Amino acid sequence: MTALTPPALIRLAALIRLALPLAAAMLSAGAALAQAPELPETVPVPELNQPQSAQEAAPADVPIPEPRPADAPKADQPATDQHKEARPEPPAIAPTPSEKPAEAEPPAIVLKPPEKPAQAQEKAIPPDPRSASVPQEKMPDEELACRRRLKSMGVDFEERKAEHDAAVGCSIPYPIVLKTLGKSLDINPETELNCQMAEAAARFAADIIQPAAKAELGAELKSVGQASAFVCRHRNGGGKLSEHAFGNALDIASFTLSDGRKIDIGPAPPEKDAKFLNSVRKAACGPFKTVLGPGSDADHSLHLHLDLAPRRNGGTFCQ
Repeated sequence: MTALTPPALIRLAALIRLALPLAAAMLSAGAALAQAPELPETVPVPELNQPQSAQEAAPADVPIPEPRPADAPKADQPATDQHKEARPEPPAIAPTPSEKPAEAEPPAIVLKPPEKPAQAQEKAIPPDPRSASVPQEKMPDEELACRRRLKSMGVDFEERKAEHDAAVGCSIPYPIVLKTLGKSLDINPETELNCQMAEAAARFAADIIQPAAKAELGAELKSVGQASAFVCRHRNGGGKLSEHAFGNALDIASFTLSDGRKIDIGPAPPEKDAKFLNSVRKAACGPFKTVLGPGSDADHSLHLHLDLAPRRNGGTFCQ
């Protein structure tokens, strides 16, 4: 063994003095490690602390509250205001409305409406056979007989030329103009009718109106005021020709009595006049085939319409 020199001994002594505390520390650490729990073989290395947004730092399963709306009620507002629904603020820039689509242009070819079915065409009003009536060279016997009866009743009348309108269909082959309805019984104004209607009007005035005036009003009938006789036209409702177009109808508007009283036909006559008018109107249904007056429709509210319209089985239409 080699002997140590004094300087070497000095260094060795210094090393020993340094190693003793270190050895004691290692013995102490070993005892502590023997009592400590076992650690896993691998330990996750913590990531560096980097700044993150509030949403990234929050756990995934924790809902993030939405920001409070600008118009939410403040703490110092009344309780009633807190229950009002928040209204969204209008956008700063109003959206531009979309352009209106171009309107479709009408087709170049206009479609025609479908033709009416044959059944509708069958309902067309047939022409009145009386429209073709024209005077003969010699007046028929029934026309001559009618005139003789009028003269026997004291009716003043005169002959008129035939009335005929081929375009409309109006026709009276043998018209007469009534100047009176009998002895001391006038009709105003003078009235153009066919002879059969003139005779029916004269008999009605003498047999029905005159007795009713004496019984209900205590006076004789002096004159009958007529509103319409021969007029070349269709009915007021359209369609068929009016009976006036054949001189086969008479509209009576009033009656004048021998004491000067005038009884007008209307919707609300005085009670005594109404009784007389009702009796005349009721008795007219039979001698005439059509009777219309106040209450029938607006067109007959101021007169009594009487005509001899030909009806099936001689029926009547009275309202």
